[in-house]
Amino acid sequence: MHTPPRVLTVAGSDSGGGAGIQADLKTMLALGTHGMSVLTAVTAQNSLGVQGAWELPVEAVRAQFRSVVDDIGVQAVKTGMLSSPELVETVAGLLAELTVPVVIDPVGVSKHGDALLAATALDAVRTKLLPTATVATPNLDEVAQLTGVQVREEADMRRAAAAILAHGPRWALIKGGHLAGDAVDLLTDGDQEHWLRAPRHDNRHTHGTGCTLASAIAARLAHGDTVPEAVAAAKEYVTGAIAAGFRLGGGIGPVDHGWRLR
Repeated sequence: MHTPPRVLTVAGSDSGGGAGIQADLKTMLALGTHGMSVLTAVTAQNSLGVQGAWELPVEAVRAQFRSVVDDIGVQAVKTGMLSSPELVETVAGLLAELTVPVVIDPVGVSKHGDALLAATALDAVRTKLLPTATVATPNLDEVAQLTGVQVREEADMRRAAAAILAHGPRWALIKGGHLAGDAVDLLTDGDQEHWLRAPRHDNRHTHGTGCTLASAIAARLAHGDTVPEAVAAAKEYVTGAIAAGFRLGGGIGPVDHGWRLR
């Protein structure tokens, strides 16, 4: 009997199903892994935005993590919404005990511009969470939030990567999706550089892209890929998911996590 690689997501719930835990688990399944979850927060969320968010107690987060890791085990971990300093520090401490790849998506705001990370938690992200990362995957807004570096053109992405790497992750993936032109990302460990480019699709239904990309990287790392291999495969997967994104409700719809099945 074949047991697929096991991947754990530590993130918040998106009741609309496009991002967060829901997007993570769909991505993990689509990429041939067994997804497991530690829920950090519950949101009331739809295609129009986030109407409410409720953080889970630290004790509940720790208990979920221990239940999964101590019995089932994990081969990669991905983090998402960690809204408070207490949650960030708790999860960072748990991750520091592991020897498997960790993908840190330092979620700061939702697709609709709703804040998902308290300003008081930024220092804990910098000093506690980022040092646990095999790969950190900030978008340009999150780079600015964490480092103060403003990326206005592709040439600025090297400076952004250096600022993120200064906080301790082994690799930084700077996502340039907010820039004009092709969707270009920079993956670097400070020595190697990998520029990943994809055509920009004319589709506004892109909810969940960050969660999906980070989860896809974690899934490929659990399969045994190197970091550059995992990121390239994840980029190809999320590009297809964006192209197939579909309308839900009256706002921004999700990417299509099952696009390869259709």
